[in-house]
Amino acid sequence: VLLCALANMRKFLPMKYDLVAITVDPCFDNIQTDFRQVEELCRRLQIKYEIRRSQLGNIIFEQRKESNPCSLCARMRRGILHDMSKKHNCNKLALGHHFDDVIETILMGMLYSGKVETMMPKLHSQNFEGMELIRPLYMVKEDAIKAWRDYNGLHFIQCACRFTENCVSCGGGRGSKRDEMKELVAQFRKTSDVIETNIFNSVRNINLRTVIG
Repeated sequence: VLLCALANMRKFLPMKYDLVAITVDPCFDNIQTDFRQVEELCRRLQIKYEIRRSQLGNIIFEQRKESNPCSLCARMRRGILHDMSKKHNCNKLALGHHFDDVIETILMGMLYSGKVETMMPKLHSQNFEGMELIRPLYMVKEDAIKAWRDYNGLHFIQCACRFTENCVSCGGGRGSKRDEMKELVAQFRKTSDVIETNIFNSVRNINLRTVIG
C-alpha cells in the first residue's frame, strides 16, 4: 500500500523523486518466501525491485536462540534495509508503519517498559550519514489500509516466522505483546471513539511541570 501511494503521488507532487522497492527475506527455516506478487506489482508500477535473502532466521533462532525474537529481528532487518538503501544511493528509507502501530507502541512502552515514548514520523539516521527514515502512513489507520488493499485487489504476504504462527494480526490467536495492545485498543474503541486519538496526543501534549522524571 505504501509503495502504491508513493508511486501514484509522483503524478501530483511538484517534487521529483525515484523509488526503489526492497524486500528483506529472513529465510526462516531456510525457506525462501515467494514474492512473485510483489515483483508483478513493481513491474506494473515500473519500480526497480530487489529481494535480499538473509540468514536472519538462522541467527535469531539457532545461534542466539531468542525466546522473544521480534525486537532483534526488526533491528537486524532495519540494518539490512539501510545497507540496501545506501547501495541504491537513496537518501530516504520509507517504512509502512501506520497510526495503529504508533499508539500500540506508546502503550507497550508505558505498560512493559515503564517509559513514555513513540516511533517518530521521520528520523535522521545516526549510523548512516545523509539517510533519513520516514513513515508516510503515520496518520493512516490500519482499517483504512486494509480497505484500500481490498479495493485494489492486493494481497499481504504473511511472515514465515514460526513465532508469528499464532499472531493476531496474521490471522491466528494471541501472540506478541503488540497483539495484546491491538486487542486492548479494540476494547477501548468499543468504549469511546476518542481514546485512540487521546493516546496519540498524550505524547505531544506533555506538561513537563507534572512529570516526575
